[in-house]
Order: sequence, then structure tokens, then C-alpha cells
Amino acid sequence: MAKKKVDWVLVLVISIVFGFFGVDRFILGKIGTGILKLITFGGIGIWWIVDIILIATKYEFKNVDWKK
Repeated sequence: MAKKKVDWVLVLVISIVFGFFGVDRFILGKIGTGILKLITFGGIGIWWIVDIILIATKYEFKNVDWKK
């Protein structure tokens, strides 16, 4: 399976602004966890903060290739 190329800066900004609703997970192609994050309101904020840290450090998500 080919890796999805994702703009790191764009995903980071979207994660900070809309990550509470799981939008960042949808962009990364993680539909299941995006839905979970949406219905739990970002894991009551904890999951949202963890994702911001993971994206800011360019964590190697499976099937995601950071553009920048």
C-alpha cells in the first residue's frame, strides 16, 4: 500500500484548531480513530493534546509520508 503524502504544517494547524473533532485523524487516513475522537470530543481533550505533540514531532504514522 502506498503511503499517503501529507503536508506537515497544514495537518499541525488543523490539529490545533479542529483536532478536538478528529479532523486531523481523517486527513491522515485514520477514519476509525477519527470517528472515535469525534464522539469522545478528542478524548476529553487528552487525545487532542497527544495528537498535537505527535504531529509536531513528525511521528511516523503507518502509511503517512510527511511532505515537509
